[in-house]
Amino acid sequence: MARTVGSHGPKTTEAIRKAGLKLIYRHGYEAMSLRQLAAEVGIQVGSLYNHISTKQDLLFDLIRAHMEALLLELDRALAIVGDPVTLLRAFVSFHVTYHIVRKREVFIAYSELRSLDPNHYEDIVAMRRRYESRLIAILEDGCRHHMFEVQDCRVAAYGILAMLTGVCTWFRPNGRLSRETVIEIYSQQVISGLRPAGD
Repeated sequence: MARTVGSHGPKTTEAIRKAGLKLIYRHGYEAMSLRQLAAEVGIQVGSLYNHISTKQDLLFDLIRAHMEALLLELDRALAIVGDPVTLLRAFVSFHVTYHIVRKREVFIAYSELRSLDPNHYEDIVAMRRRYESRLIAILEDGCRHHMFEVQDCRVAAYGILAMLTGVCTWFRPNGRLSRETVIEIYSQQVISGLRPAGD
């Protein structure tokens, strides 16, 4: 790879993050070496330390940036006026779209969570709980308005998230179904499963 112009500055930092994302996705965190990372960016290994303190800090930075973007964009997606069903549809649409578009970031955030040191792990888990709490709140509101019938909103939220996140493993942009069709199928499945009996 051609050498990056200079070894300082935000462009090189961003190049390191992109290369780290690519290499961790391809090889896994443990298998990726700093030598590989430096070669991918086109700088000397020693120059990496102008931008990252350790390999662990790079992983944490990548996952934290993913979680921050996830939370920010979810808040934008849910900044609408509507009843719990409308908000749930917005949540499903957002979650599926984000997880298709940001497949690498999502994969690393889930598969490499175990590779974080304890303090970093707790920080990321706290951010994940904030994300889950948005869905739990929608379900609870739906129950209060008798639109949903749920025995345990937290457990239901975990089940919904597991189903929606699975799109990362099978969806193909040029496959049989469009993203919009998948979103509609998932929305129908989720909402019909929450409707009170007899509705």
